[in-house]
Amino acid sequence: MLIGYARVSTTGQDLETQKEILKNEGCEKLFVEKVTGTSTKPRTQLKEAMEFARKGDTLVITKIDRLARSIMDLNKIVQELSEQGVKVRFVKEAIEFDGSNENNSLQLLLFNILGSFAQFERDLIVERTTEGRERAKKQGKHMGRPGQDEKTLKRAIKLYNERKTNGMSVNEIVKSTGIPRSTLYAKVKS
Repeated sequence: MLIGYARVSTTGQDLETQKEILKNEGCEKLFVEKVTGTSTKPRTQLKEAMEFARKGDTLVITKIDRLARSIMDLNKIVQELSEQGVKVRFVKEAIEFDGSNENNSLQLLLFNILGSFAQFERDLIVERTTEGRERAKKQGKHMGRPGQDEKTLKRAIKLYNERKTNGMSVNEIVKSTGIPRSTLYAKVKS
């Protein structure tokens, strides 16, 4: 059986292209998720795909960096699947690993080089993001969520403190003021 696995890192990215490629490859079952590839821990769909796969199946992924962004994770995942008798195919790179035979040296080299490039690309993204964040902080720019309007925050705190007499729940206060629940609780405690 051909099993497809598709992943994007952020909610703003589109999974449709990957899903279409996997369907065109003949995948009968798809596992799809929106989660970072730097760690396998929160990747529940990957875990389910690996548990679903049986000896003789092939896990199909559009590109190496969709499976993992770390060379160690990439090798660990492929090794684990190979030990189960599951082949791993990367469509774009035209590489397929079969645990029943040792892959040829050139194929193994290419796999590791491409995996290293995926990790390198991820490291560059993190480095550039960190540099940009530091540069913005030095310029005095606010990082993170926009600050709360002080007048609205005071109103929310007042409504919270008077909730026994006004009959408002915390949910109603949060909805009417737009102040996040965590911010309201933090300000009330301080």
